Amino acid sequence: MRIVIIGNSTAAVGAIEGIRAADSAANIAVISAEMVHTYSRPLISYLLEGKTDIDRMKYRPADFYERNNVQTFFGCTVTAVDAVARAVVLDNGEHIGYDKLLLAAGSRPFVPPIEGLCGTEHYTFQSLADAKSLEAALTPKSRVLIIGAGLIGLKCAEGIHSRVGNIAVAEFAPRILPSILDGGGAALVQSHLVGKGLTFHLGNAVASVDGHTAALADGAQVPYDVLVVASGVKPNIELLTAIGAKAGRALITDSCGRTSLPDIFAAGDCAESIDLTDGRRRVLAILPNAYLQGRAAGKAMAGLEEPFTEAMPVNSIGLFGLHIGTAGAMRCEPETDNNPQYSDVNNYRRFFFSDNRLTGFILIGDVNRAGIYTALVRAKVPIDTINFAAIAEKPQLMAFSPAARKQMLNGEKNDS
Repeated sequence: MRIVIIGNSTAAVGAIEGIRAADSAANIAVISAEMVHTYSRPLISYLLEGKTDIDRMKYRPADFYERNNVQTFFGCTVTAVDAVARAVVLDNGEHIGYDKLLLAAGSRPFVPPIEGLCGTEHYTFQSLADAKSLEAALTPKSRVLIIGAGLIGLKCAEGIHSRVGNIAVAEFAPRILPSILDGGGAALVQSHLVGKGLTFHLGNAVASVDGHTAALADGAQVPYDVLVVASGVKPNIELLTAIGAKAGRALITDSCGRTSLPDIFAAGDCAESIDLTDGRRRVLAILPNAYLQGRAAGKAMAGLEEPFTEAMPVNSIGLFGLHIGTAGAMRCEPETDNNPQYSDVNNYRRFFFSDNRLTGFILIGDVNRAGIYTALVRAKVPIDTINFAAIAEKPQLMAFSPAARKQMLNGEKNDS
């Protein structure tokens, strides 16, 4: 049996390991537009900071493909899938046949329709090549404008901070990290970043750029030397939608990665998942989810059915030394009293409950016990069945810091 995988990132690695867990003899081919060994994309910012190198960024050891008997086609782009002939067509005209096909092509940067952007030099921050191009454009005096205050934009800011003159960030939403933080949490993180020298223009879209200045929606002018677009991503699904695959924002698959097309699977950023915390189908573009989707698809392609049904949003990041952990369904607006929260100068904790269950949380600064909380969300454990003594907690105290909880539990006066 010949299995062809389009893509070479996290989902592809999961698929290869899933296939080999079920079938040691299947013929596996990996096709990737990039010329490099599989690597961890979240480490790109650390590469620019000088905290890691390309060798240490490898997602698997150097002998990964050889050890798993994988044929690689690096620097090749798939231009079409012929489902009738069961073959993929490469940009050099070569046809590669398959018995099973997996699309694990991830996503690409979304470029917003900003006036002047098409003809203006700008950079993105999603791949190793993107990072190298951006790095070459920077000088110690560069004024950098980043469009987008999400995870990609802020990690870019962290990566280049020590190599430029100043950084401004423009964001259409009224707060930073709008997809994972509420107002209180975002305010704390923003204050931390401002303390590092970043400038923010929030709730203010970029209306136009001309190569030297960005005009914001409110009329403000932001000068820049280097422009970075980090306005989100767009799943790479066109190869399959062109031949009739069903899709929403990304490809619709079952819990084993099957698309609506016979013997064709999808995993990672180009496939939707069902979020176990709220039952909604959506793209959960996080590394663990991509790997587990890929592994389930790999096993299924090799004849072993082990559905992946535990997809949920989980984020664990650091920004300029400040730790952030979030998971599950977070109803960030409005901020109501029945979702307990605690905050001080350096920490923020908020928990979300529904139907006697913890459904999500936000931890900033002190991320102690994030793994325990994530497990409670994932397992949908009823709150009234949990032995909180085992983790020295009570549901109504979870939002507070460990020191504050200790004082309250011991009946001590809490001056904080």
